[in-house]
Amino acid sequence: MAYSKMVKPASAGLVPLTVLRTERLAPHWIRVTFGGGEIERFTPMGYDQWFRLFLPVGGDAGLGRVPAKANSTLGYLKFLRIPDGERPVMRNYSVRAFRPATAAAGAELDVDFVLHGSAAEGTAGPASRWAETCSPGEPVLVIDEGLTFNPARGTDRVVLVGDETALPAIASICASLPAHATGSVLLEAPTAEDALDFPHPAGIAVHRIVRTAAHRPGSRVLAALRDLSLPDAPFHAYAAGEQALASGARKLLVGERGVDKEQVSFCGYWRIGSASPASRAAREAAAVPLN
Repeated sequence: MAYSKMVKPASAGLVPLTVLRTERLAPHWIRVTFGGGEIERFTPMGYDQWFRLFLPVGGDAGLGRVPAKANSTLGYLKFLRIPDGERPVMRNYSVRAFRPATAAAGAELDVDFVLHGSAAEGTAGPASRWAETCSPGEPVLVIDEGLTFNPARGTDRVVLVGDETALPAIASICASLPAHATGSVLLEAPTAEDALDFPHPAGIAVHRIVRTAAHRPGSRVLAALRDLSLPDAPFHAYAAGEQALASGARKLLVGERGVDKEQVSFCGYWRIGSASPASRAAREAAAVPLN
């Protein structure tokens, strides 16, 4: 049976939000909690729900120039016409947690940022720098993109594979699984402190793999996947993170382990050596999920 590669959201317009607070979780992790704005227009879907996030690194004025459909190829090209220095930074992030509004507090959206470099030392990328230095009240924009983990492929038995950039998505998937779910999680991280804990069903075994500077990101988790005892079929496999990890996991599962390709969800979040889109092909690829 063929399944949709993506589960699209009910609506995908620009949603203004504001920063409520930040929290340092680990040496390379910081959590930014958003709320306010028009958060009531954001519909939580659970699992690995992801979105385009527009950060005002050149000042708030640039947010007002972001086109309504900046996640489409044409809209992204319009977005690129915003002058340098004013154009917001656009990155893709996963919903780590969403708390609906109560009588005492408004709705809140948690987003966990992987930190590369240091804002104080001037070695951080623009998104990492913003996450380290943002203050309550700062505005952002998001465009909901829905799910890559299609629950129609199954939620009872799963194998979830990723590097540190996939940790928020995998943690959110585990929070959305039924309590009786079984399977395995393989998560690679640059340090033991960055392999964050998260709630998961008792039947899900979580394997944390720490790589060294000698290892290409994703290489150790792929080696672990090759030797992993897989659940009884059918099961839903999910791989995300560095592009070679995501595509390599799918190739390994389907080509070497005999898993039905229709039971595999995968998404490349980033590529080694490519911090942001540059060429036309890269710009178009940035506007379309790598799955």
